Amino acid sequence: MVTPAVQREAVAHLQACHGMSERRACRVTGADRKSMRYRSQRGDDAEVREKLRELAQQRRRFGYRRLHILLRREGVMINRKKTQRLYREEGLMVRRRRNRRRAIGARAPAPVLALPNQRWSLDFVHDQMASGRRFRVLNIVDDVTRECLRAVPDTSISGRRVVREL
Repeated sequence: MVTPAVQREAVAHLQACHGMSERRACRVTGADRKSMRYRSQRGDDAEVREKLRELAQQRRRFGYRRLHILLRREGVMINRKKTQRLYREEGLMVRRRRNRRRAIGARAPAPVLALPNQRWSLDFVHDQMASGRRFRVLNIVDDVTRECLRAVPDTSISGRRVVREL
């Protein structure tokens, strides 16, 4: 039992079902007797919650800070932390947007290739042998004829080796 509200429920259950006194029920649950008599001063926030839900539905991308400002403009004087708590309890969290990468300027059209050996493409393929050793294969392909000009297998292929093979 962590929260005082749960402790109050446990004490009430022991009193009702087992006929225990308040003192004994508090001793059994480990609750403080003072917390049994405590009544929260917090008022009902139903109209504030309703207003917050309404504003959040109108402006879906607004977070609790901007909604707090809108509430203030409408005359609802409320603490920012309370706005944040109500916002979170109502489940109005805004999903974070990912930045979209946009292309800068217009793309240059790809040149039309007519003759073999004008442009080659490189491709690295990785695999693993039955013994567990990894190896790579460098494939050099002609873009026009789609012919594999060279396949270089090795356990490690450095940049100098790639230049030498070209």
